[in-house]
Amino acid sequence: MSKMFTVPAANGPHAPDDSELSFPPFAFDSPLGAAVVELERLRGEIGVGTTPVQVFHELHGLFQFLSSVVSARIEGNRTTILDAIAGAQEAERRRGPVDETVREILNLNEVMEFIDDAGQDRPLTHSFVRELHRRAVDGLIREGDPRPGAYRIRDVAIQGAEHRPPLAQAVQSEMDRFLEFANRPVHTHQQLLHVAIAHHRFLWIHPFQNGNGRVSRLVSYAMLGRHGFVSPIGLRAVNPTAVFGVSRSEYYDALAAADDLSDSGTIAWCEFFIGGLLTDLRRLHRLQDAQFVRDRLVVPALDRFVRSGGITQRESEVLRFACDSEVVRAGQLEHLLPGSPSQRSHALRPLLDRGLLKAQRAGGRTYFVSFGPNELSPFIIRQLDREGFLPPLLRDAE
Repeated sequence: MSKMFTVPAANGPHAPDDSELSFPPFAFDSPLGAAVVELERLRGEIGVGTTPVQVFHELHGLFQFLSSVVSARIEGNRTTILDAIAGAQEAERRRGPVDETVREILNLNEVMEFIDDAGQDRPLTHSFVRELHRRAVDGLIREGDPRPGAYRIRDVAIQGAEHRPPLAQAVQSEMDRFLEFANRPVHTHQQLLHVAIAHHRFLWIHPFQNGNGRVSRLVSYAMLGRHGFVSPIGLRAVNPTAVFGVSRSEYYDALAAADDLSDSGTIAWCEFFIGGLLTDLRRLHRLQDAQFVRDRLVVPALDRFVRSGGITQRESEVLRFACDSEVVRAGQLEHLLPGSPSQRSHALRPLLDRGLLKAQRAGGRTYFVSFGPNELSPFIIRQLDREGFLPPLLRDAE
């Protein structure tokens, strides 16, 4: 059997291996084969929906934030969604230091933005991976690392796992092999297997003293972008973190099954990983339906927001109109906010100050509805939960 990596001898140095990588064989009509075929079909339909671009962009941003909460919760962070939203708002307003558990979430969200800004064609390099780590653990103590952005120089053991990561002296060479594999061009039908195997191998190496789980999910996020899982407006179509929100134990058990680097264990892990991506992509297709987004998410969320006393009925109608219009100018709201232009501007000011409406550009007069993180976010999230969009691990965080 040809393997991508060599298993180091027990408590000994890494043994060199020049064998070529071969993906584990599996039957076309197996569960894994069926999932790969279905994902490729759905990938071809990315971006063909009716949801306005700006609205989809806001939903994407909210899901990125929720994915950061999931990634942190996998590592034991118990921050609730409401606390995470409040922390994000405080950080944006620069009102003093942010609690470390919230900072961990915000770090992850910012690193995903960094990956997006880097561009989907950027190769994975040692410096890039180390930068992901540095940003992910920045300012953290309990979940930080004594050497942010640097590979470990100590041997480690993973609590509760039978697998013993390679010795510290082998980390550089193992990461050389990992990056060669992660950047290798592969056929379209192998791309998802490529990401799944890379995710496991990164954790198998355990290149950092702490933060490996968070960085592995960020690396997978970057690889999915490189493989074209990107919408026409440049947003990542799927986020691998959603896959692992089913439960921590299932995630760790699936990873452990592949630790012996056997074909059977690798296939079991790939089935878990790719099956989760398939579920996530199916959800994405529902969010591409403007009618669904309006009637099942936005309108019920705004109605609940009104009943909670958070906004007035008129403010709700303004936000609904702006959402339907994608972007709106103050003059277009005359039927909802009668009076002079200055009176309309005055009526809009509370929505702008609270971040429920945002200008398309600094100083501009064209506005869109923001899904946050802000006061509207919990109501949108509740509707997402009602429609089955939230993984169980995230649902527990409310």
